[in-house]
Amino acid sequence: MGRVAVLVMEMQRGVVGDLTKFPDLVEACARRDVIANAALVLRAARRAEIPVIHCTAAFRPDRAGSHTANCPFIVALLKDPEHMLEGTGAVEVLPELRETGDLENRRHHGFSPFTGTSLDMTLRSLGVSSVVALGVSLNLGIPGLALEAVNLGYRVTVVTDAVAGIPDDYARAVLKHTVSLLATRATAAGLVEAWR
Repeated sequence: MGRVAVLVMEMQRGVVGDLTKFPDLVEACARRDVIANAALVLRAARRAEIPVIHCTAAFRPDRAGSHTANCPFIVALLKDPEHMLEGTGAVEVLPELRETGDLENRRHHGFSPFTGTSLDMTLRSLGVSSVVALGVSLNLGIPGLALEAVNLGYRVTVVTDAVAGIPDDYARAVLKHTVSLLATRATAAGLVEAWR
C-alpha cells in the first residue's frame, strides 16, 4: 500500500494560536479538542516513524509570490499589512505540535498545500502514497488538501476530531457531504490504535 505521511494544515499561531485573528475558529477548535487530538495523532505517528509535514501559509511583506486580488477572503485579510508575515511569530507552528524531525511545507498563495509548492515531490521522495490530514479549516484548507491529494493519486484519510471549521453545522456538513466523497474518515483514537 505504500508509506503514510501526516499533513498538518495551518496549525499556526496566527491561525489557531495566541496570535490569531480568527477567534471563532479558535473556539471551534477548543470545543472539538482539535489541538489535543492532533497532538495525540502526531505523537503516535512519530513513534511509528510516519513522517509529519506541517503545511503552513505566510505572506512576504511585499506580497511577492502571492495572488492578493483574486479572492475576496484574501483581499479582506490583507487589509491588515501585518497579517501572517514571513518571519513573524504568527506563521510559526503551534509549539505543542512541532518537533525537530518534522518537515514544513510553506506556501505563499492559495488554499491548498500542493499547488506551487514542493509537497508532492517531498511525499514521493519519501515513498508516500497515503496521507492523513488534520488541522484547519473545513471551510477551505482541508477540502482543498483532500481534493488535490486525490487528484495526484494519493489515498486520503481525514481525522474527524482533529479538524474544525465554522460554523459548526457547516463543518459537520462538509465532513459528511464533501470529505466523505474524497477521503476515509477516522478518529484520533482509531489512528493511535492502528499505529501501535
